Amino acid sequence: MTCIINTVAVEKPGSLHLIYLLYLGFDPVIEMKFVRFIMKNASLASAPQHIEHFSKFSPSPLSMKQFLDFGSTNACEKTSFVFLRQELPVRLSNIMKEINLLPKRLLATPSVQMVQSWYVQSLMEILEFLEKSPDDQSILEEFVNALVNIRNRHNDVVPTMAQGVIEYKEVFGQDPVTNQNIQYFLDRFYLSRISIRMLINQHTLVFDGATNPVHPNTIGSIDPHCQVAEVVKDAYESAKMRCDQYYLSSPDLVLQELNTNNRNQPINIVYVPSHLYHMLFELFKNAMRATIENHKEGCNFPPIQVMVGIGGEDLTIKMSDRGGGVPFRKMENLFSYMYSTAPKPQMDDKQRAPLAGFGYGLPISRLYAKYFQGDLQLYSMEGHGTDAVIHLKALSTDSVERLPVFNKTARRNYEVTQGADDWCVPSREPLDLAVFRLAK
Repeated sequence: MTCIINTVAVEKPGSLHLIYLLYLGFDPVIEMKFVRFIMKNASLASAPQHIEHFSKFSPSPLSMKQFLDFGSTNACEKTSFVFLRQELPVRLSNIMKEINLLPKRLLATPSVQMVQSWYVQSLMEILEFLEKSPDDQSILEEFVNALVNIRNRHNDVVPTMAQGVIEYKEVFGQDPVTNQNIQYFLDRFYLSRISIRMLINQHTLVFDGATNPVHPNTIGSIDPHCQVAEVVKDAYESAKMRCDQYYLSSPDLVLQELNTNNRNQPINIVYVPSHLYHMLFELFKNAMRATIENHKEGCNFPPIQVMVGIGGEDLTIKMSDRGGGVPFRKMENLFSYMYSTAPKPQMDDKQRAPLAGFGYGLPISRLYAKYFQGDLQLYSMEGHGTDAVIHLKALSTDSVERLPVFNKTARRNYEVTQGADDWCVPSREPLDLAVFRLAK
């Protein structure tokens, strides 16, 4: 009887379907849920061919100026709708092709499989709008709601993927080749995620018909006159509050601005304040912790010094602390997803998994800087302190999205094998010259 019901459910949709179910003596509400389940699974089953199709196209990077111009002077919800229903599947599919190139044992972890399912579901939901008319206002409203649901669904992508890496490391350990593959993938994966959320945020914020009371002059998530020093102060105050709660004290801030374009004016650029805040907050947290733990004897901590400078091409933010620095051999680990000095965080269904503890603060912050063609670099002097330098483009025309594209070059990066080192590897133990003297 179950097989007959399933056949009827698929072949007789709508009101006729309900008549058949009532005739057979089954609860139509339950059966309709079952039908939706069947149809959803049928849709998901076609996902691989859609991924294959859209991954053949390269993403279309946008400049900060294009984002700004469209959101302020040329805003058209229909145009944005038509662009996003094509562009989002391309960006999703490109990175989904790379997920499948990860080590099979990492792909098999429950957390990575969950992330994959989120991406497949989001892709299929966007594809439902491919054939729908942009002239129908109800369709445009449905699209906004779909984007909001997708954004919410992907809120925990970073900690969930991080949990998958932890699950893998606990069972299979680490090796140089796997570490390199995971590092390469996660840089591209998280950068792709930043770009997708940027597109979604711009559409939903520009066309929701409301004004942000805190930032009334923003265009979507972009501030055309982002006051850099003010974002520095906001990030410092938030980090200071955290530091005071934990250590009962915190270092002061010394902030300087150097505007070579107009020495009498504060520095401002076209930028996404939340991105800049994320980078600065992470750097302040690290600088404060290092400063306090390196000066446990007293309470007069050396201040954290921040210099903001802008020239013809670049805006640079340098943060200097006197937290004792980091040995040179450990510097590369600070940006590694496979390395964390913090204890393993506990995932909780009732509370979102904390990002702190995965060791992803600096790597993700660097990606935010790189997203619009900038960078984040660390320079450390062991025994003294560390300089963190954020480089951003000063001109909105130069701030163009940096997007991963799936192609043969990307595939080759996952096929790297461990060969013999072509440099001598020094011994971990000091050389015992007495052995050579005795040999003479």
